[in-house]
Amino acid sequence: MKIYVTSVFVDDQEQALRFYTDVLGFVKKHDVPLGTARWLTVVSPEDPDGTELLLEPSGHPAVQPYKTALVEDGIPAASFAVDDVRAEFDRLRGLGVRFTQEPLEMGTVTTAVLDDTCGNLIQIVHSE
Repeated sequence: MKIYVTSVFVDDQEQALRFYTDVLGFVKKHDVPLGTARWLTVVSPEDPDGTELLLEPSGHPAVQPYKTALVEDGIPAASFAVDDVRAEFDRLRGLGVRFTQEPLEMGTVTTAVLDDTCGNLIQIVHSE
């Protein structure tokens, strides 16, 4: 068994697609119209057949309180592996990305947390 799709709830799918592709560097995998929403997934360009991230609409009534609570408590909705947290932090900050946690070393793990502009905190992480 392996993870096929995981999701983050987003306030605006088109804005999320731009952020996750143009800023974070993922590539669009699926874009299927489903009424007013879309089955919209992105993948890593390094693993185009790997785990897909579904940019899922935040329409369900339970989603907004959930997202708000996570952000208020500083809890990331997802975590993405990078080769160098500090270099990625500098690159993304140069593109105007807002971070809620600058790079933090914890033993063999380095993390940073960013705002995805769609209502979520996202962690980037490197483990040695």
